[in-house]
Amino acid sequence: MTQKKPLVILTRTLPDSIETRMRELFDAKLNETDQAMSSEALLKAVQTADVLVPTVTDRIDADLIAAAGDQLKLIASFGTGVDHIDLAAARKKGITVTNTPGVLTEDTADVAMALMLAVPRRIAEGDKVARSCTWKGWSPTGMLGRRINGKRLGIIGMGRIGEAIARRARGFGLSIHYHNRKRVHPETEAELEATYWESLDQMLSRVDIVSVNCPHTEATHQLLSRERLSLLQPTAYLVNTSRGEVVDEAALADLLADQQIAGAGLDVYADEPNIPKGLVDLPNVVLLPHIGSATIEGRLGMGEKVIINIQTFWDGHTPPDRVIEAML
Repeated sequence: MTQKKPLVILTRTLPDSIETRMRELFDAKLNETDQAMSSEALLKAVQTADVLVPTVTDRIDADLIAAAGDQLKLIASFGTGVDHIDLAAARKKGITVTNTPGVLTEDTADVAMALMLAVPRRIAEGDKVARSCTWKGWSPTGMLGRRINGKRLGIIGMGRIGEAIARRARGFGLSIHYHNRKRVHPETEAELEATYWESLDQMLSRVDIVSVNCPHTEATHQLLSRERLSLLQPTAYLVNTSRGEVVDEAALADLLADQQIAGAGLDVYADEPNIPKGLVDLPNVVLLPHIGSATIEGRLGMGEKVIINIQTFWDGHTPPDRVIEAML
């Protein structure tokens, strides 16, 4: 007898080819509006689905998981981060959680590098001037920024993305410094000519650019507090392409406004899609709408990983991208 196809519910619209393949393989229900599901819709989904495919915009908390039906056995998240899912509650309920690591590395590193260039060289400000019809032409003192060649880059979180950023940054003449929960392999450290700092505070006070690349966990929530942000030099820049919750945004806005930090490039925020007005109003901040992974290739790669995870799990095997709490 043919095995019953699992009921797979997608919370957002995914690329056409991914949705088509899911329809071929599974009993997949699509979100045709691409609007984030309401709490009521999410509740109904977990009570009926065999597999839920959420995204970072869905809050899969302990209460929602507790209300899930016994048939829900897999949460196959479309994304790398899993801070929107209560992993302990899922484990207690016997629900496996997977994500899509690896496929977003190069795309996110590209955006981080773009922000490192855009903020010190005032690219966004220059674009506004060029479009304003008020530009008077070239001037020896016009739109002066700072070069990044020869500066020190401090990477917080030397995982896949951190290493990819480091490789790009070396090409621009930056020296690499990093703080990580564990020191990277000596060969990687030697390849990147990277300096390891066990103390984050010591590193922050010595680097010119800080790139945030660690996941959001209880341990990293507002890791860059007001006190730590105050350690940065007045000529330093902050780039965050990880999670907004890692940074105290109110403190960052204050320090930027007081010119105690030179500038910031942000792609993520603590309360998306809401961005603190204190950041929006500042000219020395480049703001992006969470596009670190927004490439066609990246989205397709994410979708393919979700499909593999679902198919592998439904065939009775451990999915390749199973999330284990101890790994976070």
